Amino acid sequence: MFKRYNIYKIIIVYTYLITPIFCIEAQILPFPNSYSNYSDTLKIKNIVRISGHTPNNYIKNVLEQDIFKGIKVTYTASHGNISFQNDNLLPTEAYNIDINNKGIIIKSSSLNGYIYAIQSLRQIVIHSSPNTRSFQFTTIKDEPRCKYRSFMLDSGRQYQKIETIKKYIDLMSLLKMNYFHWHLTEGLGWRIEIKRYPKLTSIGSNVARGKEQQGYYSQAEVKELIIYAKERGITIIPEIDIPGHSEAALASYPSLGCTQDSIIIPENGFTDQLFCAGNDSTLFFLKNVFLEICNLFPSQYIHIGGDEAPKGKWNKCSLCQSKIQALGLKDSNQLQLWLMTQIAEYLKTQGKYAICWEDVIHHDFTKELPNNLIIHWWNWRGHKDEAFNKACTLGIPVICGTNYYTYLNFPDKPWKGYAQDRTSSVYDVYYRNESLPRLSHKNTLGMSCCLWTDYGLTEDLLDQRLFPKIFILANQMWSNSTITLNDFLTVLIKKKKFYSPLGYTYTINRYSKSDFNKSTTP
Repeated sequence: MFKRYNIYKIIIVYTYLITPIFCIEAQILPFPNSYSNYSDTLKIKNIVRISGHTPNNYIKNVLEQDIFKGIKVTYTASHGNISFQNDNLLPTEAYNIDINNKGIIIKSSSLNGYIYAIQSLRQIVIHSSPNTRSFQFTTIKDEPRCKYRSFMLDSGRQYQKIETIKKYIDLMSLLKMNYFHWHLTEGLGWRIEIKRYPKLTSIGSNVARGKEQQGYYSQAEVKELIIYAKERGITIIPEIDIPGHSEAALASYPSLGCTQDSIIIPENGFTDQLFCAGNDSTLFFLKNVFLEICNLFPSQYIHIGGDEAPKGKWNKCSLCQSKIQALGLKDSNQLQLWLMTQIAEYLKTQGKYAICWEDVIHHDFTKELPNNLIIHWWNWRGHKDEAFNKACTLGIPVICGTNYYTYLNFPDKPWKGYAQDRTSSVYDVYYRNESLPRLSHKNTLGMSCCLWTDYGLTEDLLDQRLFPKIFILANQMWSNSTITLNDFLTVLIKKKKFYSPLGYTYTINRYSKSDFNKSTTP
């Protein structure tokens, strides 16, 4: 009988071990790199003893208020049934979880690794009774596919409440994303307090026509949000977009534009008005703005925009043309690169890297680019992989975020300004994401996904665009899994009972091959 039992147990264990790590039973998103289940169960009843150094208050709160809510939690120097152990041999952000008859052992070499371990643990706990928690015997060895895993929210076009942003930061932490790219300036709004230039918020935050679009974030609010995000393993990267998408700033300080006149901002916020690169006051202004940004945000990365900057005004501006001639530049495109380089070099003096949208390297340039520059590759729709290839040839780090496949604002069906050729299906995101083949390139820093709020995508509509695509994209950033889309959707259906109580509700539609064939992207 004993031998027969051991044979059955070996078969059970072996079955789990050979099952792909993305098995539906795993119920952990993103899927772990290595996940082995066994037949036995650990039960923790009435009291939890936690040993080792509990990494931070957020982890402590998740343990006490979520995983073991209703159970007494105590802390001890040793012999806990949950043990946090430092392992410097593990890569940064990696973690191991071992659940056996002795308890739960969590190992990592970093705060983020411990946070990710807790996010996995809270997904596999079984609430057996109000005072009992059960865990299947499990071994998890996990680390991210990408070093850089970001979600961008456009607060420039549409203001969102701090509580809403915190909700998405919580979701990012659950999905093991580590950078919140915060798009703070647009034609329709300047959203961050700059103490040296108060008109940016007194005027620039209110230029949008809808009251729900208006508002800004004080530096005190930003500091509190930075701490909130850091506790959850997330660094906030601010974006101040230059020289285009600057209408709100120019409405606040018209002298910084080429015409130096007050401007009329259309409903969509986009015009050919740019910061005047030929005006020395512009560079003075921008350096002062970025100095406050650098002092406010601990992030080593600052995004300085650089996208969609029409040069009509520069081509007619005497100051810009004089600057082009004085610098020996070829045209206005090189003038933009000069301006971006000036800001990147300034950020270097502050110990920061400058992230630019790919537009800055589309055109010819003669001077060497700053060594703290990072290219954000986005425009697959317009330029395919031209910018990615050029950046790699130049040895510049790249963040992959191809618009058709990682832009969460692209709807499944035509909507307002999104015609049929600007839609993106779940199938597109899952199977056709052009960022994925480039993630293994030595120059690839990681991957991003963006939620732009143009065409009136107000706060109450964000979840409709976010889900379920963000689950797919976060999994692509973290995991190498090759599960089919329909199996992935099965996981999401099962996980609704986990996400819904946390405030994340979504619907999942099943797809057939005929649905996949309707995909419109190239």
